[in-house]
Amino acid sequence: MRIHPAVVFLAALLIFGVPSVQAKENSWEQHLNRSETFYQMGKYAEGINEAKEALAVAEKQFGQDRPEIAQSLSNLARFHKIQSDYREAELLIKKSLEIREKAFGPDHPEVANSLNNLAGLYHSQGKYTEAEPLYQRALQIWEGALNFDHPTVAGCLNNLAELYRAQGRYTDAEPLYRRTLSIWEKTMGSEHPYVGGVLNNLGELYKAQGAYVAAEPLLERSLKIWEKNLGHYHPDVAQSLNNLGELYFAQKNYQKAESLFKGSLAIREKVLGKDHPDAAQSLNNLAVLYETQGDLDEAESLFKRALAIREKTLGPVHPDLATSLNDLANLYHSQSRYSDAEPLYKRAIEIMGKVLGPDHPHVETTMENLAALYETQGKYPEAQALRTQLERQ
Repeated sequence: MRIHPAVVFLAALLIFGVPSVQAKENSWEQHLNRSETFYQMGKYAEGINEAKEALAVAEKQFGQDRPEIAQSLSNLARFHKIQSDYREAELLIKKSLEIREKAFGPDHPEVANSLNNLAGLYHSQGKYTEAEPLYQRALQIWEGALNFDHPTVAGCLNNLAELYRAQGRYTDAEPLYRRTLSIWEKTMGSEHPYVGGVLNNLGELYKAQGAYVAAEPLLERSLKIWEKNLGHYHPDVAQSLNNLGELYFAQKNYQKAESLFKGSLAIREKVLGKDHPDAAQSLNNLAVLYETQGDLDEAESLFKRALAIREKTLGPVHPDLATSLNDLANLYHSQSRYSDAEPLYKRAIEIMGKVLGPDHPHVETTMENLAALYETQGKYPEAQALRTQLERQ
């Protein structure tokens, strides 16, 4: 049986400083708080305009290299990140980090904020080796400056756990999720959206290990919390529907899975746009579902749409792009289109090996898929060479 690598999970929670609403806000605070409101609503076009206004007002009101500028830069960066403009987001976060280190010194919580955000950006691009030390440094700063049960510490623990899950380091991830859940339930209450987030992530961890019975109640509780707090048309609700759909797909409950995937896609296209990477995730999952049910023409069309979006928005070296390549290759394999499938598998393996490392489960899965392709064609030496390589890893 050919296995599809798991698709991307809920993005790591990023912690961006947002000023509290005071009795009388100045213009900078008003723009910043309005941008936060739009962000939480998933209205990113309106939010980025407010974030740009906040930065312009801060530069005029406070001057250069002030903490308010750093906060405005961080706020603007997350809008560029959510729209997959990673280059601009990186520049903004690095500038914010530079200002904060100069203003506060290297061990201040605001410095940790920028470190966490830069790590989150690299994480979303699949640059895991660059992200891990930044998360760890941020966590060390926050644990020293705050206390070990502070909500912000929990946020960084969640992010580090997400990184480990993406790398297949499941035993490293679970205790961090558990500690995060304990802190947030204690400090924010059991119905807070952040609690919904870590419940989702813990459910995804169990799902990745095949523990479906343990995963389902966590994912369902997460969805209820998000719908209650955020409303139906929100990206987090779409992600939750998608993740629950993946669970039902894994359990061969295809009718439920299709309904959830379509619901997720509808929200994402409405809120984020038809060319957003999250929409590609829903398209790819629907394609896998249709392939499994034998609707190969519809599956190919959706796989190609997802692949085109990911190449356009994520660039040529990203794990999500590799997933699309692998899945389209699987389809071609099933149709005996071997010459079409082979270069896609090879490109997927190259990308995954570069980003995830040669020992990652997704790399092994795609190598096994390529070995199966060779065997189907009677190319047994090539298949055996791949399996020998897998045994050595």
